[in-house]
Amino acid sequence: MQCGRTRLHKHEPGREFEMAGNGENRAATLQSLMDAAGGSVELLRSAPLGRYVFPKIPPEFTNFRDEMRAWKQGVAMLEQSYHMCELHLRGPQVIDLLSELSVNKLATFPTMRAKQLVMCGHDGNYLADAIIFHEEDDFYRIVGAPFASDWVQYNAGLGKYDVEAMIDLPLSVRDGDRDIYRLQVQGKHALALMEKLTNNNVPEIKFFHIGEMTIAGRKVRALRHGMAGEPGFELYGPWEDQNVIRGAIMEAGAEFGIRKAGADAYSVTGIESGWMPMPLPAIYHSEEMRPYREWLTTNHLETIGSLGGSFVSTDIRDYYVDPIEVGYGNVVDWSRDFIGREGLEAKRDNKRRVKRSLLWNEDDVMDIIRSSMFAPEGEGGKYMNIPSPMHATFEADCVMSGGELAGLSNWSGYSPNAGGFLSLALVDIDSAEPGTEVTLLWGEPDSLRPSIEKHKLREIRATVAPAPYFEKVIKSGQQ
Repeated sequence: MQCGRTRLHKHEPGREFEMAGNGENRAATLQSLMDAAGGSVELLRSAPLGRYVFPKIPPEFTNFRDEMRAWKQGVAMLEQSYHMCELHLRGPQVIDLLSELSVNKLATFPTMRAKQLVMCGHDGNYLADAIIFHEEDDFYRIVGAPFASDWVQYNAGLGKYDVEAMIDLPLSVRDGDRDIYRLQVQGKHALALMEKLTNNNVPEIKFFHIGEMTIAGRKVRALRHGMAGEPGFELYGPWEDQNVIRGAIMEAGAEFGIRKAGADAYSVTGIESGWMPMPLPAIYHSEEMRPYREWLTTNHLETIGSLGGSFVSTDIRDYYVDPIEVGYGNVVDWSRDFIGREGLEAKRDNKRRVKRSLLWNEDDVMDIIRSSMFAPEGEGGKYMNIPSPMHATFEADCVMSGGELAGLSNWSGYSPNAGGFLSLALVDIDSAEPGTEVTLLWGEPDSLRPSIEKHKLREIRATVAPAPYFEKVIKSGQQ
């Protein structure tokens, strides 16, 4: 593994599609693309896909600074109707299936409850996480990035369990109506807004419980939840009700200075709350995962996603994380078996890294931005999009201490609430004390991706801080 240098070889995208998918109903699979590229690292680090673009909503409704401040200082409405993947599970053996695939405590999971579903690969490395809603005796929804839904859908299709799985794809990859809309109302005034919307008939809903209420004459379900570490509600209901509910929220929210959060603001919520949105799923290396790789096609993000950043290794496993270091140790059910249990147990007993926030040095950030715009071609630093400088689907930037690799930074963004750039990183325990000074390497040297301009690797001084960066109040009930 290296920081700042790469010896990977570029391959020609397109040729592998001809090799793997000449038939009318055939599509290139992840495994065939890896074989054609010479390996998973070569495939991912030359993938042309750039930063994620949220479908159907603008980057800003007003301006991203005030939209982000709203969920900290007042109340914000965040849109989840268009970009979230949903998998609907029906049948008497859903819990049996999930017990094999997930690390969670599932012995008690009554209806009208939700859980953070976490899964790992056969070696104990992280594979996916999502929110699972248990709405009826034999009906569940998995909601989040597509990785969890894809893995569960594949395993449901093997026929081992009496489970029916139906995918409801996001509008980034399809058109037409969806099953439900999904909106988040977040911030210190969220409860007051909900009381106004329901004429003071908000049911008492505990954290990660689901309640029912009426808004503007329409039935709405609400998950007590939080984004960006603030208290709030995730509202959902039939797709045809969405505009009525949005309008009611904005009208009632005017009293509280409500802001709609656009795509730019939404991309930063995870950084403030300490949730790592897009770790690389541990599916690219093992023989156990080969059948799954042969099932995944170019219709799946795992296949077309890109891998970027200053950290470079020829071993894809060096990019993986594990569920415990990401922060899911408290949800693991060690009393039973599940895929990856033995490997995860070993990681638990030999913990090397912990999740931390990094606050980037203002002067170093501004020097990079200035050089990226005004230095001669190829002499400046890598351009930073604001507020989200992410330039790959999966990103890994070197965190250095004393000239040695001390961790990897995985997700970054500008937060006006923090007054600077933050990133979420996994940092070696010896360098993880809040207040410790480290150095982040910014850029993607010798990049094979056309979305990356010529630039020079730059250093950013950073200060280790807790993750989440702000103290959460969503579980305490404080308003």
